[in-house]
Amino acid sequence: MPDRKCTFAFACLLPLVLFTGISALAANPNKAEVRAAVHHDVSPALRDLPNMMPELDTPKREHPVKRFPHAAASADVVRDAAHQTASIGAFAATPGANFDGTGVPNYGVDAVPPDTNMSVGDTQIVQWVNEAFTVYNKSTHAVVLGPRAGNSLWSGFGGGCQTNNDGDPIVLWDKAAQRWVFTQFSVSTTPYLQCVAVSQTSDATGAYNRYSFSYGSLFNDYGKMGVWPDAYYMTYNMFNGNSFAGGEVCAFDRARMLAGQAATQQCFLISDGGLLPSDLDGATAPPVGSPNYVAGFGTNVLNIRRFHVDWATPANTTLSAATALPVAAFAEACGGGACIPQAGTRRTLDSLADRLMYRLAYRNRGGVESLVVNHSVKVSGNKHSQIVGIRWYEVRISGGVPSLLQQGTFSPDSASRWMGSVAMDKVGDIAMGYSVSTSSTNPGIRFTGRVPTDPLGTMQAETTMFTGSGSQTTYARWGDYSSISLDPTDDCTFWYTTEYLKQTGVFNWSTRIGSFKFPTCN
Repeated sequence: MPDRKCTFAFACLLPLVLFTGISALAANPNKAEVRAAVHHDVSPALRDLPNMMPELDTPKREHPVKRFPHAAASADVVRDAAHQTASIGAFAATPGANFDGTGVPNYGVDAVPPDTNMSVGDTQIVQWVNEAFTVYNKSTHAVVLGPRAGNSLWSGFGGGCQTNNDGDPIVLWDKAAQRWVFTQFSVSTTPYLQCVAVSQTSDATGAYNRYSFSYGSLFNDYGKMGVWPDAYYMTYNMFNGNSFAGGEVCAFDRARMLAGQAATQQCFLISDGGLLPSDLDGATAPPVGSPNYVAGFGTNVLNIRRFHVDWATPANTTLSAATALPVAAFAEACGGGACIPQAGTRRTLDSLADRLMYRLAYRNRGGVESLVVNHSVKVSGNKHSQIVGIRWYEVRISGGVPSLLQQGTFSPDSASRWMGSVAMDKVGDIAMGYSVSTSSTNPGIRFTGRVPTDPLGTMQAETTMFTGSGSQTTYARWGDYSSISLDPTDDCTFWYTTEYLKQTGVFNWSTRIGSFKFPTCN
C-alpha cells in the first residue's frame, strides 16, 4: 500500500526511532528486541463508541497477497504417501448451529478477500471479517452489536489505529482470563502498527485496554496471534516495500495488558516466513514455564521453534533453532498460488498454499500435549489444473521436545479442498473445516473429523455445512484464513466460519457460522 502523510505527531516520529532497532534484529537474531507500546489507553464501552463503517459507495479494492521466499516443497510429487483416498466411515459428529455471519446484505462489502475469523466466549460469539466485526448472542445467534468497522474499537485513540481500518484481523477469547483480544494492522500510513485491544470484562461490548505497537518502516503483514499463559504471541511476514525482510515473532506482555498498564513487546526477526504461534485450547494450561511453540514448513519438513519470554530479564528471552520434523513429501497446491476451479467461470481461486493455515492449536490433555495444524497441497494434476487436498498434522510434545504423531492428506474425491482450520476437543477428537470447489460446483463449506480410536492419519466422511450458490469472478483472492474454535463452556463443541457466495459475482461474499460436536465428548 502507498505511504501517506502522518496525521498524528507521535506517529510521525516513530520510523526514525524504531527502524534502527528493527534493522539490528537482522544482524543479531539471537537477541530479542524490546519495544514499548507506542500508545495505550482505556476505551469507553465499545457499545458507546461511534461506528466508523465506511459509506456503501466507497471504492472497492482487492487486498493483494504478499508472497515471501521460502524453502518450497517439491515442485512435483508422484505419490503423496499420506493421501487418504477414501473416508473411513460416516461422520460421527452432530451438527448444531448454522447461520449467516457478516456479509451481504448486512455489511457494505468494499474489499476482497474477507479474511474470515471468529472466536467463541462463554455467552458471546465475535466474528471479524476483514474490515468489520459483529458480536452475537451464542445461544440465540441474535446480533448483540454490529457490524462495526474494525477501527471503531480505536475511536478516540489517535494515530493510525483510529484512522485506518486495514484488516488482517484476529479475535480471540482468552479463556483463562475471560477476556476478548482484538487485533488488526494499520498499514495505510507509517509507522506500520499492530493495534491490540484487550477487554476489561467478559462482555465484548464493554471497555477495552487499547495498545499500538510499531514496526517502523517494515510492513507487518499477515499477523497471526496465539494466547499463552505468559504472553500474547504474534507472527508476521515483514516487508521492506515489496522485498521480504524476514519473519518476525513477537510476544506482548499479557499480564500488563490485562491490567491496562504500559506494556512492551519482545521480538525476533528471522529468515523464515509463514509462521504461526501456538494458541491454547482447553482449561488445562501448558506445563509451568513451557515455551510457546512456533511452526512453519520447509521442504517436506514441519519446523517447530520454542519461544521462551522473560519479562523480568529480557536478555534471557530465547527463540530456539527449528526442530525439523520430516513429513510425507508434498507439493504446495497450485505452486502456492491460484488454481482452484469454480463452476461457471474460468477464474481460479488462490490456494495460499505457501504457508500454514491458522490456527496452530495447542492442547494439554492430562499431560498429553498436542499441536494440530494444516496446509493445502497438490494431490494430482499440473500447476494450472489440480486436485487440491488438505494436509493436516498432529504433533506431540514430550518434555518440550516435539515429534510427529500422525499426518494425513484429506482428498477423498476429485474436488479441491483448501483454506482449512483444524482443532482438537478435550477428549482428543480432531475436527477440520474448509472450502471445497470443482469446475462444476460453486465453492461451498464442509467439515470432517476423527476420534482417537480411528486409524492414525485418517478422517471420517465429510459433512456439508453449507452449499455455495455462486462463484467469484474477476479476482482470485479467496480468504487468507478461516477459523475453527472450541466452545469454552463444554470444551467439546467446534465452531467454524468461512466465506461463500450466494450468487456469482465479486465484492459480494457472505460468511457462514456453524457448530458441531462429537457424541463421545461429554
